[in-house]
Order: sequence, then C-alpha cells, then structure tokens
Amino acid sequence: MSARMEESSVMLDKRSERRRIMSAPNFKRGGSPFDKDIHQDVAKKMSEKFKGELVEQMRQSDLREIVKGEGPRQVTFKLAKEYGFCWGVDRSIELAWAAREAYPDQTMHITNELIHNPAVNEMLEGMDVKFIEKTAEGKRFDTVKEGEVVILPAFGASLEEMQLLDKRGVTVVDTTCPWVSKVWTTVDKYTKADRTSVIHGKWAHEESIATASMCDHYIIVKDMDEAQEIASYIMQEPGALTDEQLLEKYKNAVSKGFDPKKHLRRIGIANQTTMYKKETQAIGRLLEKAMVARYGPEEAADNFAAFDTICDATQVRQDAITEMTVGPDADELDLILVVGGWDSSNTGHLLEIPIHNGKVAYHINKGTCITEDNTITHRLVNGDVETTKDFLPLDRPVRIGVTSGASTPDSVVQEVLERIVLLKSLAPVA
Repeated sequence: MSARMEESSVMLDKRSERRRIMSAPNFKRGGSPFDKDIHQDVAKKMSEKFKGELVEQMRQSDLREIVKGEGPRQVTFKLAKEYGFCWGVDRSIELAWAAREAYPDQTMHITNELIHNPAVNEMLEGMDVKFIEKTAEGKRFDTVKEGEVVILPAFGASLEEMQLLDKRGVTVVDTTCPWVSKVWTTVDKYTKADRTSVIHGKWAHEESIATASMCDHYIIVKDMDEAQEIASYIMQEPGALTDEQLLEKYKNAVSKGFDPKKHLRRIGIANQTTMYKKETQAIGRLLEKAMVARYGPEEAADNFAAFDTICDATQVRQDAITEMTVGPDADELDLILVVGGWDSSNTGHLLEIPIHNGKVAYHINKGTCITEDNTITHRLVNGDVETTKDFLPLDRPVRIGVTSGASTPDSVVQEVLERIVLLKSLAPVA
C-alpha cells in the first residue's frame, strides 16, 4: 500500500468510526429524538424564558428602532437587521433542555459549555446538568458512570471523547450544530484526497479541537499574520520560518507527526464556523497564490482546495453590523452595544467590525456590566476586560446601535436595554 493510501485509510477509519458511534441506539441526535410532546413543551418554555419585549418591539418596527424617554433623557435604540440566537444555537438548547425533560431522574453531564453564553449555561446548572471538570491533565471523565447521560455541546466533541463515551456505555445527546458537522465532512474530503486541512480558527477553541480530531493532518492558523507565515514557508521566501521554527511556534496547533515539507504540499482550507468570513476568504486566496507561486498554475487545482464552510448565521450578523457601522446612518449613532458571552468567538468578531471602523462600541456579556454610576465593564478586541467611566451621555438624547451574538438570548439584551433606560431616566436635568 502506498503512503498516500495508508494516510487516506486512517481518515476513512476515523470517518467510519464517527459514523459507527453516531448510529448507535444510545446516541441521540438530529430532529426530535425524544417524545414529540417533550419537544413541543420545551419550545414553548424557551420562547417564554428567552423573550425580550424591547427587542421584539424593535424587530417589528419599520425602522427597527424604539425611543424611550424625552428631552435629554431620551434614548433611541436601533437594532441590527440580523442579531441574536441562530438556528443552530436554538436547536442545541432545545435538545439539551428536552434531554433533561426526557431523563428527569438520571445523572446528566455536559462535556463543555453548551454555548458561550453565561445565562444559558447557568440555566443548565440549575437543571442539575453537571459540567465535566477541566484540569491541567484534561477533562475528568472518570466522574461519568455507565448508564448516565452526557450532552455534547453545540461546538461538537472530539472523536476521542466520542469514543470514550461510547465505551463508557452512556446515553449521548448530541447537540452539535449542523454547520460544524459540515466542516467535518469537508475535512473528510480533504484527507481522502491526501490534503492537509488548514483550519482558520483558534487552536484552544472547542470547535477547532473537535474539527482537528477528525483530520489526519492539520495546522490551525488564527489570522492573516499566521497565514502569511505559512505562505512564506510554502514559497520558501527569504526570512521564512525554518521547519524547526514553524513546528515550535505551532506546536499546539498541528497534528501529531506534522512534517511541514510533506504536509504543506497539498492543502485544503476549513474553518472554525464562527470566524470572520472575509478573513477566511483572504487566507484562502493567500495560500492559493502561495501554491501557484511555488508549484505553478498547472498544479494549482491538485495542490489547493477550498469549500465555503462559514456558518450563514455568522455571516449575516457580520454583514448587519457592517451596515450599521458604515451605512448612511452610522454617524448618527453615539455608540454600539454588542451583547454576548466574552468567550464567544462570533460575538467577539461583531465587536471587531465597528472598532476597526473607528466607532465607539462595547462588548458586554450581561446587564450587570452596566452600573448605576454610569460605568460599563466590557471586553476589548484583544480579549482584555476593562471598566469605562461615564460611557453614556446623560445630558442629551442618545442613539445606540444594538446587536447580539448568535448564542445570546433576547432576554439578556432586554436586561441591558433596561439598564440603559434606567440610567437615562435618573439623569439630572439642567
């Protein structure tokens, strides 16, 4: 058997192993795996729990605006055209909640945060869903016993975790977003064609970890700067990283036994679905040009491949905040509020767009980030969290743009807006 055939068979084994596990009767996934009445009841409960009246009023308004207060206490909120819960997140929460209803008396675990939103994860904790502890040595799966129930989060789980749970004899409830599964299908194709998957993502992010586990060979790059390093290596440019330097820098972001000379010869682009689409596309174009420069245009189709694996929900929310930021009404906004978990990748990218366009924007994860003394605790683009004083003009009317990440309930946005309205209503009038 040739080396190429041997490597491809490894991935085929991974793919077939994944499918074997998912086809087991104790692996609950897709559609409505529980009693129909349970799913209908949970859908109603979710609608009630996560609704936001002010958000709904904006959504139904022709201008997607609402006005609260009068004179200098007036505040106008303008909602982005696309915002908040995506279908995949809604589906994930519904499946997890339905699992709790379906197995009310069984011990239930979850391998990670269901989604990157504190309100939702706190809700699951309140349902006695146990979050598997993370330690320096890894996750404490020893706490999971045969016959118990384990939820896989929206980001998916690694193949190794799926195999462990399969051997443990538990019931698995798989809430993995179908867009993530689409990426797994793409990397299956790459390795079948003897391509290394170049994953645009963050190597420590749960989704990238899961996707990488489905690959035979991979390298994860987080941005254009890292992609440029890989392109320079491929083109053998002066000053490019040596093999040793590349392996050292990307030691946490490459597959076991990664050989740059061998595994960067044929590549395919994939991504963490929550990344910035324009950057993923730019990385793809950069690496395709690098392959053409190194091996010639006649071999380009053989050496490089790319499929669109960016989540639609991620893209439309990015487009909407871009329109709010650079559109004809952008200069009328005093500031933009981006609401979502601080560890939410898709929400973080929503912050980057207005900030990079010179606008004032604050990324907050819940209403209590805004306090009665007019301070706001918010996450910066670089991930730092800081507190800004006197962020809200209190002596004049203000216009505020509002958006939220794909894992953010409207109820959380509602809490934020109520805080703003309260601050303005209490402001002294000259």
